[in-house]
Amino acid sequence: MIKAMMQKVKAKNPLIHNITNYVTVNDCANVLLACGASPIMADDEREVQEITALCGGLTINMGTLNLRVAKSMYIAGVMSNKMAHPVVLDPVGVGASKWRIERAQEFLRQIKFSVIRGNISEIKSLAKGTQTTTGVDANIADEVTEENIEDVVEFAQQFAQKTQAIIVITGKIDIICGMETVYIVRNGNAMMSKVSGTGCMLTTMITAYVTANPDNRLLATTAAVALMGLAGERAFDRLAANQGNTSYRDLIMDEIYTMTGETLEAGAKYEMFK
Repeated sequence: MIKAMMQKVKAKNPLIHNITNYVTVNDCANVLLACGASPIMADDEREVQEITALCGGLTINMGTLNLRVAKSMYIAGVMSNKMAHPVVLDPVGVGASKWRIERAQEFLRQIKFSVIRGNISEIKSLAKGTQTTTGVDANIADEVTEENIEDVVEFAQQFAQKTQAIIVITGKIDIICGMETVYIVRNGNAMMSKVSGTGCMLTTMITAYVTANPDNRLLATTAAVALMGLAGERAFDRLAANQGNTSYRDLIMDEIYTMTGETLEAGAKYEMFK
């Protein structure tokens, strides 16, 4: 099933507009190229509307948010909604400051998002409108486990209903939650947390997948999540003894670039949640 999602991305080569953070912007551009899409980065309010109109989908990433970029995100998001293009939100560190959570809440009111992806602490902060002290990393106390997964799924489904968006919670166990159907993905490697930007890369890859697969955005999102996790597994297996997190990042990118639909289908550990 998810093999077809990958094939459509490669066949359609969707152009994705990214208003993202300066920490991971280059990795986000390269991961789009690796998965078969094309990137464009523009965040000046004088051109974002025009650029957005040229593209098939929009990623909004709050990682290095400022007032100027927040205005551009709003303009681009409204334009994407007007054109019925998918908009994907990555609320990086949303609970780290009062100002950031206020901007995120404004986005939810003003823009219709197709997908919202974050770690469990970010999604909780976004849903509740509350601050945390964890910065961009998930709080250990919030971690999704086999013991609490039913409660997390219930929370995610309620948020999905409220926002009418697919809610993606990533971590050791990934949850992809639609209005009714929920998928669980168990791919990945713990070392991925030592590479800055794997979440950001996944978010923009999700944008590419839902843009290329408008008729099945939930499964397309699941495919992107599984692809990133499987690439992390395979990249870790290729690491030499003297290689560290920078080499690992490059190997993840290589694995995404060379991954076939058959390899993804065979290696993806995903299931529908009962």
